[in-house]
Amino acid sequence: MLYGIAAVTPLTVIVGGQSLGFGQIQQLGTPVGYLLAAAVLAVFAVGVAAMARHLPNPGAFYSYVAAGLGQPLAAATAAIALVAYFAIQIGLFGLFGVAAVAMFSAFGVAGWWAFWALAGWAALFGLGQLKIRTNAKILAVLINAELVLVLVLDSVMVLHPADGIRFDALNPMLLANATGIASLVGAITGLVGFEVPLAFAPLAVDPRTTVRRAIGWILLIVALLYGGSAWAMTVIAGPDRIIGIAAQHPSDLFFYLAAPHVPVVVMTAALVLFTTSLFAAILAFHSTIGRYTLTLAREGVLPSWLAITRSDDVPAAASLTQSTIAFVVLVAAGLLGLDPVQDLFFFGTTAGGLGVLIMMCLTGAAVIRYFRHNPHGETLWQRRIAPLTSTVLLTVIAAVCVAFFGDLLGTTNPVKIWSAPLVYATVASAGICWALHLRRHRPHVYAVIGLGDRSRAQPDAIPIGQGRQSDPKSSPSPSPVNR
Repeated sequence: MLYGIAAVTPLTVIVGGQSLGFGQIQQLGTPVGYLLAAAVLAVFAVGVAAMARHLPNPGAFYSYVAAGLGQPLAAATAAIALVAYFAIQIGLFGLFGVAAVAMFSAFGVAGWWAFWALAGWAALFGLGQLKIRTNAKILAVLINAELVLVLVLDSVMVLHPADGIRFDALNPMLLANATGIASLVGAITGLVGFEVPLAFAPLAVDPRTTVRRAIGWILLIVALLYGGSAWAMTVIAGPDRIIGIAAQHPSDLFFYLAAPHVPVVVMTAALVLFTTSLFAAILAFHSTIGRYTLTLAREGVLPSWLAITRSDDVPAAASLTQSTIAFVVLVAAGLLGLDPVQDLFFFGTTAGGLGVLIMMCLTGAAVIRYFRHNPHGETLWQRRIAPLTSTVLLTVIAAVCVAFFGDLLGTTNPVKIWSAPLVYATVASAGICWALHLRRHRPHVYAVIGLGDRSRAQPDAIPIGQGRQSDPKSSPSPSPVNR
């Protein structure tokens, strides 16, 4: 659950994302947008959690699409997942650099955003080689401190209302227009990461129940936190003035509104925790990409050397590879003079969110088809009604996201507007072609795509300093349909 909460970046969304919802999209209903977005994802999670009980594989969405829609679309989903999560990670690095500059400036230390971003990269490079449980302990400390800060500042804002305690911003009818739909898209993008626990299902004590509970708690916590924080900002600013104030403070609205009512030391702590919040999110996505890569390599879809692990199944080679790519991208961004907020954070996280939306649409369809062939004792709500409802809603939202992608990014640049959709179309096509190539030339690999079964794919990873691992005991996975 810690990786999921870290991935949804509570403080990052509250400080950055909600400022844009009020100021750029000019939507007073931003608070209720987050509540409705969480509700849609909660319905989506019903079917996904049911499927996770039968397929507790580290490939998560990729594995579910393989079981429900077949290997070619599964390979496409895996390609989209790697690109989307990496885009989000790079975007977070950009804002991390900016946040680190502000944090160290408070202590009289200057610096360039790219320098601090690379410093964060160096720390991530080391942590990426540590055990999952070690990183979880680090995340626990950072997340708890972050949540306490948000609750404190929320309380301060509610206790200093501009026009009394008003609930105008919680009216769902505010979203019944074009800006409302755009706001809902942004809210769902802000919730991307709730699905991260699925990638760690094999490491859970009881994959059949732990993952479902983790996703449920994540959605509940962030829904109340996001909706409550956005509403608190309308209370202290006043519903009639929040949009105008947000337009003047697109990246620090939350801190700006609370600052006059708390000691300076609290705001200094806020800058520190904002920076650590971003780092926690980067670490969570780094670990998720590592699990995906490790799974694909063990199945033979990616080169087998990417399956090299350390003790406790740490994806050493996968972590090193993505760290190397991230280093090259960050250095290039610094040398090219890209804006860390607009060009990296806003573009990277929004583009990545679009990719995750596409994956969720495919997964929803996979859940429906999987249970249609074998109900596995699941209720009608779990196997049909909830997946169908959420898939229709998410597909509409994804279509709106593509149609209004420029508005979400706040740009008319056609390169930025169309690059993300075209990249996803390209990598998805490449994934399908690669799967078909495997079916023709390496059918033994094609047959186990999405199963997470190392014994039937390429040779097992050889942990550094150890002999060949034996297969962990696990319950047999049901035979996927359409194989």
